[in-house]
Order: sequence, then C-alpha cells, then structure tokens
Amino acid sequence: MPAADGKLRLGLFVQGVGHHLSAWEHPSVDPADLFRLEHYQRIAQTAERAKFDAIFFADNVGLLAGLHPLAERTALVYQFEPLRLLGALIPATERIGLVATVSSTYLAPYHAARRFATLDHLSGGRAGWNLVTSGTDIEARNFGLSEQLGHADRYGRAAEYVEVVRKLWDSFDDDALLLDQKAQRFFDVSKVHAVNHKGAHYDVAGPSQWTRSPQGHPVIVQAGSSGDGQALAAATADVVFTAQQLKPDAIAFTQGVKDQAEALGRRRDDLLVLPGITPYVAATEAEAQERYEELQALVDPRVGVGLLSAMIGWDLSQADLDGPLPEAPQTEGWQSRQKLFADIARADGLSIRQLVGRITAARGHRVVVGTPAHVADQIEDWFKSGAADGFNVLPPTLPGGLDDFATLVIPELQRRGLFRTEYEGRTLRDHLGLARVPDRRGR
Repeated sequence: MPAADGKLRLGLFVQGVGHHLSAWEHPSVDPADLFRLEHYQRIAQTAERAKFDAIFFADNVGLLAGLHPLAERTALVYQFEPLRLLGALIPATERIGLVATVSSTYLAPYHAARRFATLDHLSGGRAGWNLVTSGTDIEARNFGLSEQLGHADRYGRAAEYVEVVRKLWDSFDDDALLLDQKAQRFFDVSKVHAVNHKGAHYDVAGPSQWTRSPQGHPVIVQAGSSGDGQALAAATADVVFTAQQLKPDAIAFTQGVKDQAEALGRRRDDLLVLPGITPYVAATEAEAQERYEELQALVDPRVGVGLLSAMIGWDLSQADLDGPLPEAPQTEGWQSRQKLFADIARADGLSIRQLVGRITAARGHRVVVGTPAHVADQIEDWFKSGAADGFNVLPPTLPGGLDDFATLVIPELQRRGLFRTEYEGRTLRDHLGLARVPDRRGR
C-alpha cells in the first residue's frame, strides 16, 4: 500500500557525471565536472527545484578498480569524501535532504555520530546517514587488514555501532542548553548523560560534546539487502535502499522487511523502502531508446567484466564471455548483489557478455526506457502495488539525465497527484513523513 499521505518519496542518487559505466565518455558530458563543486551545486539545486526528498552520495574507501591497465578506462566516481561535499552544498540549498554514506567498519562510532550531528545542525535538520559495512578486501587493506571481516561479523558490529551512535546523539536532553548569561549557566549538567557503553565490539564512555540536533536523530538509511542487511534495517533504519528487478520480488522484499520491523514493535510506515531506478526518458520512445543505445555502444566489454567481477567478488577475466555465469561459492562481500546478478543470469539465460550489458546501465538497478508517461506508469504501478514507498533515481548521465527526469517525469507524477508540488516541512524527516525522534525522556 502507498505511504500514509499517498505521496511517493524520491531520492536522487548522485554519482559523478552519471550512473552508466560509460557516462563520462558521452559527448553530452564534461568529465572534468567530476572535480567541480559547481557541478554538484547545480545538481542539488535542480533536485531541490524538482522537490526531491534528498540527494544521496554513496562511497567506498578504496580504489575498487585497482591498478589494472583497464582501470584507466573508468571514471573516478568517488573523488570526494561525501560528508565534506554535503557540507559544501548546505549554503547552495535550503530544503532538500543531504544523505551520505559512512561505513561502520572503518570509522569510530564517536566520529560518525559527531559528523552527522554537525551536518544536521548546520543544515537545519536535513542530514541522513547511509549505513554500510563495506564489502571488499581492497578497502580492508587500506585500514591495516589483510582481508575484509566476515559478512556476519560486519553486520553484528554494525548493529552495535548504531546503538552507540544513537546513545551519543541522545547524550543531551532537548532542553539541556540554557545559555543563561546572568546565572552563568551555559547548560544544565543534570540533563547531560554519559553513554557508558560496554559491548562486544565497542567501549564508549560519552557523553557527546554536542547538543541534540534538529531532527533528534539524523535519518538512518541502510543499503544492504542480504538477510543480515534486512535484519539490521528492520531494527535500525528509517529508509532502505535496494536493487530490485521484478515487481513480485520487490513486493516480497518491501513487505518482508516491513514485517520484520513490525515484529520488533515498529510501525510499518516508519520504514520506507526505495528501490533504485535508472530512467532513460525522452519525448518519444524512439528517442529514449536511442539515448540508451548510445551509452551502451560506448562500453568496452572488458571494463564491463571488470565491474561485474568487482561486484560479485570473483574474477571473470579469463571466463568465456559467451558462456554462462559460472557457479561460484558465496563470498564475504556484497552478498545481495551477488545473488541478484546470478538470479538475473539464470532467469533470462544470459551469457556473461549479456549480463555485463545489463549491469553497465545501472549496476543491477532497474532500467526503464521510454516516454515521460511510460516512466511515470512504471513508478506508479510499483508504488501502488506495495513494491516501493518511492524510488532512488539514478540518472544515466549528469546533469542531463537529471534535467530530463526533472522536466519530463516530475510534472507527470505531480499531475497524477503522486508527488509533492511544494515542500511541506523543513527537515528531511518532514519530507519523508517521519516523526522527529524524541529525547531519552520521550519528549
């Protein structure tokens, strides 16, 4: 069923100059935009004019392409540390939410809690944290480890990590700050609370050195769709990002994770599920298809195989590209994406070459090609069927793909009464229809 207010939620997933593997090579794109603050400011402002709920920056902490000669054919999509970039976008925007990825595996929880509280304060309550655990040995080796931690171990740590972060966000009561110059009382010490957390993985005394932020807690987003990821999301997340190809699978995922949340005492509407969608949209279906095919024609199959290998965690460079995807043992990496790609290949009888063609357009997220009405039809169908509370939009190129969606699809969604025409509130929680988190006294 649709959200309580009948409106779908839309996030904008910003990745360099576009989500297509070869976006940086397209003549409509200036690859130097990757390094320009003005590029990201323009994207954020376009998304805000279109009334998106939030812009979202993913991240990893290693050069996943490595130093293989083919790496030079791929764009450096994670050039900037995302929290600093979002901080630079605060003055350029007023309402849109600002969401960034931080891994629970490689940053102390005190640092994460402070950085997101700072972003929430400075933005007036627009901050969101995309919680990931990181999934590659390349990242692990940048932090003194020979290989990544096991999947279950990473998620066990992440659950405790969120617990610690939330305790730190709640160190100050909402009314602890006094600023009483005459009485010489800056804050009420009786309303500041130590954390004193001693767990299996973390020992944190607290309290924090910052007051409660405008949203109480910044919005927590979770992007893992494995069994461990779903359990973590059901217990801790406000929003779930996921990759789903088929509507029945999306319905099962969305309702399943909401069932888990409800079993833990949460309301179903307090957990929003946003699958990724990559729209190739134009005034006519032929034009939209042409845009899709132009980008696909730029892909070097060897680079595509490298992307597939990195995402499933095993090397396919020596495999027969016209043969089937080989069976391989589950790794400790991105297990939900491994399963998704294997399911796609088996269901449609795809060779490795054909599977590469599928994933270069959106890395496993759903691709929709067509007119504004067709794209809106697909969004409306999934939304009203309970497959999604909204979507995380992945434009194939930036800024052009966003401009197309904002000028062609957003007005169509608004005409159908599915999407806002103005922001109703100021904070990201307001946009998402989520309540402010009360302090530890429930106020």
